[in-house]
Amino acid sequence: MIPVTGFEGRSVAILGLGRSGLAAARALRLGGAIPVCWDDNAQARGRAEAEDFDIRDLTRLGAFDDIAWLVVSPGIPHLYPEPNKVVAAAWEAGVPVDNDIGLFFRSLGSGDWDHYDTPPRVIAVTGSNGKSTTSALIHHVLVEAGKPAQLAGNIGRGVLDIDPPVDGEVIVLELSSYQTDLARALTPDVAVFTNLSPDHLDRHGGIGGYFAAKRRLFAEGGPDRAVIGVDENEGRYLANQMGQGAADDRVIRVSADSKLTGPGWNVFARKGYLSEYRKGRQAGSIDLRGITGLPGAHNHQNACAAYAACRTLGLAPRMIEQAFQSFGGLPHRSQTIAEQNGIRFVNDSKATNVDSAEKALRAFPNIRWICGGLQKEGGLGPLLDALGSVKKAYVIGREAAGFALQLEGCEAEVCTTMEQAVARAMEEAEEGDTVLLAPAAASFDQYDNFEQRGEDFTACVKAALAG
Repeated sequence: MIPVTGFEGRSVAILGLGRSGLAAARALRLGGAIPVCWDDNAQARGRAEAEDFDIRDLTRLGAFDDIAWLVVSPGIPHLYPEPNKVVAAAWEAGVPVDNDIGLFFRSLGSGDWDHYDTPPRVIAVTGSNGKSTTSALIHHVLVEAGKPAQLAGNIGRGVLDIDPPVDGEVIVLELSSYQTDLARALTPDVAVFTNLSPDHLDRHGGIGGYFAAKRRLFAEGGPDRAVIGVDENEGRYLANQMGQGAADDRVIRVSADSKLTGPGWNVFARKGYLSEYRKGRQAGSIDLRGITGLPGAHNHQNACAAYAACRTLGLAPRMIEQAFQSFGGLPHRSQTIAEQNGIRFVNDSKATNVDSAEKALRAFPNIRWICGGLQKEGGLGPLLDALGSVKKAYVIGREAAGFALQLEGCEAEVCTTMEQAVARAMEEAEEGDTVLLAPAAASFDQYDNFEQRGEDFTACVKAALAG
């Protein structure tokens, strides 16, 4: 665990006692602070009490009289659509509001680092889509290269739960907009921006607020290197803001759409080939087409971002390529779960929005598409251009009929349940087809989370294949 320093003998309030909240309380206590905990959920308070943490109702008058700092869990709104009442009370009391990411960055360094040959470094990855795969891929490459590395943040362990880093270690963090938006300290050595598409708009007051939350990782942090996807205007703007000219190789531009061969440092993928250019000359290349764990253009963008981040650490292109070959992908993200009789079964339950589902649909030919669930704002219009490879859609969810009506020009069957959708897709699938779960919707109408939905798909497929 990373002890949180700077609050010795002072009371620090923690709002929200889930995984990150309890970890923050433990790390604060380890660093000498006095954690004061609150959660509206009685069970969550009970877990904190079982660890002998003080419980205080932070909504009551005077609750902040002796509080030096407030740490807020990422799921709790602090500004939009409206501030949580405890956050508002902290503002009124003049108490700084932070989160576990801010605590992590302000507490990471230690006196031991003065004796290290190579100080530990942090690579932080954010963006709308692909940040989990990119983070896991970077970590995988480092491990395969024999480098000490830990993976944490929005994936793997909580940031304060990791082990204190050793000499030369690299900490890879996946950071959501919820995490970057509130952190008072953001100082990664390498910051990665994958892409931007509309998501969590109510939480950030619109697309501008959402992008601003992502941008803080770069603007506040001042990383030594910035790896930036430039396939959207927001990425191009960010790269321009971070650079001091076209040849500034502190900014590495990444694309899965365009050939980038300017005077700076560029990594791009075209037709399945990754290329690295520095100062207008090719410095490395990888054929991505046969890498099972990285199918489709969206994963090629992830590969470019991971490649660029690893190159900033001095890893050779051939070493990175070798590690890519052994990357198995992440559960629920374009994950091949089975192949039989020439039919491939792919679980992309994480495709919870239209943009990520579109990328999945463009990654495979001859698709039997299982889709549907709790729709997000904006409708399915942007998906329609990506339906050319879909042979038929099998729609699940409580509003399956309404979802199916929006799939203009695509044959769709209302199945409602996962079991029925898998059964019908398998009945009709032919050699060369891909049965793809890419819902383009949230899971909460039928499941607790997208992981549970993906596990149900996997179970249905395996049961049907075994039977």
